[in-house]
Amino acid sequence: MLSVPLSDLPIDFRARALRWAAGFAHCAYFEPNELPYPGGGFRRLLAVARHAPTTPATLPELNEWLARAATAAPRCGFITYDVKNEIEALHSRNEAGLSWPHLHFFQPDIWLTWQEDAVEIHAPQPADLYQQILATPLPASVAPQVPALRPRMLRPAYLGAVEAIREDILNGEVYELNLCQEFYAENVPLDPVDMFWRLNAASPTPFAGFYRHHDHFLLCASPERFLRRQGSTLLSQPIKGTIRRGPTVAQDEQQRQTLLHDEKERAENLMIVDLVRNDLARVAQPGTVQVPELFGLYPFRHVWQMISTVQAQVRADLGMAEALRATFPMGSMTGAPKVRAMQLIEEYEYSRRGLYSGSIGYVLPSGDFDLNVVIRSLQYRADTGYLSFQVGSAITYDSVPEREYEECLLKAQALLEVLQVKL
Repeated sequence: MLSVPLSDLPIDFRARALRWAAGFAHCAYFEPNELPYPGGGFRRLLAVARHAPTTPATLPELNEWLARAATAAPRCGFITYDVKNEIEALHSRNEAGLSWPHLHFFQPDIWLTWQEDAVEIHAPQPADLYQQILATPLPASVAPQVPALRPRMLRPAYLGAVEAIREDILNGEVYELNLCQEFYAENVPLDPVDMFWRLNAASPTPFAGFYRHHDHFLLCASPERFLRRQGSTLLSQPIKGTIRRGPTVAQDEQQRQTLLHDEKERAENLMIVDLVRNDLARVAQPGTVQVPELFGLYPFRHVWQMISTVQAQVRADLGMAEALRATFPMGSMTGAPKVRAMQLIEEYEYSRRGLYSGSIGYVLPSGDFDLNVVIRSLQYRADTGYLSFQVGSAITYDSVPEREYEECLLKAQALLEVLQVKL
């Protein structure tokens, strides 16, 4: 291991490190952007592997793999929304232009971790690797050439789905349902690394990440944590409630107050907090589920978000797979009650969610882990040129279809900016 003081690093070290790492078949980078967040964001971590010969593909395999992978290396991976089918009697049959594996984790050959005052390089020959990274060329940033994005679900169909969901709510099927839609283009030439940095600059978030799995790339600007374990504490932080930032300090504060006192947004948030409390209670020590913060408001580049924190104490031998079985997917991306919401999502949405609504994250040697919610993200297949993003909003009986559609476009704003396209 080589420890290099941050003061000795060139200003473009992270850019060179990711450019070098993205040449591997398995690459994961987690970026917190030093943003204030309850409990902090991701740890900054870069990990790569040329091969991943033994990797878990199901939740039981994940537990077994983690148990026998005794190593000082973190384990990195992703969990797609379709893992719901392993947890409940559900299915996914809609269009899938990306086709990620349902679940995949890898053990890196080489990894870099950023500490408070140094970066640690873990490699067989760390000094040589450090020089390789410094010598990695950075190509000139080129504006993306993205054709017009197409909606998988046309606007009239989306508005009609919102009305149908309101009817389902009136009939007692669900209390709330998160309806998502996909925008996509085909045969797109793209530099995923350059696009990630463009997205990160346009929309810095505490749970950002770059992930490569062979020809599949995720460029993630997520503001949301799904699940973190630290010792015996399991913590989840659902986001429900969004409003545009104001152009001046006074207008921005007015927008914050508007969100804080919006009864619809508070009701949405509270419903998901209750769902997450119930999920955590399945694996919690009796009487330990708590809500340290309810309706917290946090600013991001384009929006204010309403974030609540739910935590519980769990037994020491609780496996990661058991924690996921109790809580996955994040309730903010389904609705309530969760199983019925996911059944209706399959009926109303036109695209398979895949990694969208799922998670990327890492597991530390101690068994602690941190997982985000994959939202505000671009997905890309280098072999086919398929480029996609999805956005959604929570539908309640009080929802106005046109306003829900506008919320989707607001959440897509940073993505559209970096792609230099309009809808």
